[in-house]
Amino acid sequence: DFLLSLVGSEMCIRDSLYIAWKYLSFNRARTATLVACVTLIAILPLALQLLLAESERQLLSRAESTPLLLGAPGSALDLVMNGLYFDDEVPQLISMMAVESLEASGLAMPIPLYVRFKARRFPIVGTTLDYFDFRALTIAEGRQLAQLGECVIGAEVAARLGITVGDSLLSSPETVFDLAGVYPLKMQVAGVLQRSHTPDDLAVFVDIKTAWVVQGLVHGHEDVTRPQDASVIIERTDANVVANARLVEYTEITTENIDSFHFHGAPGDYPLSAVIAVPDDAKAGTILRGRYLDGDAGYQLVVPETVIDGLLANIFRIKHMLDAVILVVGVATVLALILVFALSIRLRQREIHTVFRIGGSRLTIVRLLAAEIAIIVLFSGLLCMAAIVLVHQYSNELVRTLFIG
Repeated sequence: DFLLSLVGSEMCIRDSLYIAWKYLSFNRARTATLVACVTLIAILPLALQLLLAESERQLLSRAESTPLLLGAPGSALDLVMNGLYFDDEVPQLISMMAVESLEASGLAMPIPLYVRFKARRFPIVGTTLDYFDFRALTIAEGRQLAQLGECVIGAEVAARLGITVGDSLLSSPETVFDLAGVYPLKMQVAGVLQRSHTPDDLAVFVDIKTAWVVQGLVHGHEDVTRPQDASVIIERTDANVVANARLVEYTEITTENIDSFHFHGAPGDYPLSAVIAVPDDAKAGTILRGRYLDGDAGYQLVVPETVIDGLLANIFRIKHMLDAVILVVGVATVLALILVFALSIRLRQREIHTVFRIGGSRLTIVRLLAAEIAIIVLFSGLLCMAAIVLVHQYSNELVRTLFIG
């Protein structure tokens, strides 16, 4: 009777939507499939655009704020990604002599970086206090680095690991079986950085000498002149004492044993992954680039912004290809949806015939089908908006995971 009363007179939009809703809710599986198809086709290009825009912003802002980066000859992209974004790919190493060379030039302030090791999956960044001033990083809790063996962690590291000032953090070995015998260093957390929404939030900062301790180049051990176990002494002379591998090495730096930590070899030969060069002015930067242009000194001096521009050009070239693929898939999906509705009309011939017999017109059928499509598009639009909001909210973290690292 209700349907008869609707088709017996002019059916309004509200009535069409009501009947369409009842039909779609009855065929839940078919409706869910159609909504999912429309949502995916809409969300893919929009989400990709958001993520690429955020990746461009993050990459460029970091690169633009870093004037010059000095490193070993080789891949400029590996050098920039490791020095600016603390990527896993470690470039060919240079030595502290590069810092001495920049200081001697009087054209730029050098900020050494040694990014090679990790602590519970987070990169350990060995540097100096100048880095924090250069990046405008401030301490939210605790204090700045003051002693060998201490670390300052990024806000995201503190949140994910649930650690804070006064806790400790162990460095991770480079391989499962560390044949070099370098023990993990237990580092005390001296401070937590204010959130900066940059890769610094995901880093563990230590003094450059602490990074060398992690590698085993600087180490401390019990006094060889008064060992607890006399069997560790291989040879003793008036000028020298030789001990074997059983000599106890310290894996934590404290006020009691800090004086026992010492260098082996010349400090100028100790490794770095890169050096940030901050020129005094534009003229000094140009002169400095000219000095390293031919590469005779065994270094390359790159402009991070130029390197990242090249990377983004490749990313957006790939994006154009993805857009073309998404367009083709979208057209194919639309055609498939049209086919589904066409087949649906064939399968629903008895229903349509019933509507005609009780006085409905072709316009009534069109209104019912249009109402079904409108409801499907409405639900897809709502899901698409919710997904876009989520992608936008977590775009920073998604870009770090998918694009940067």
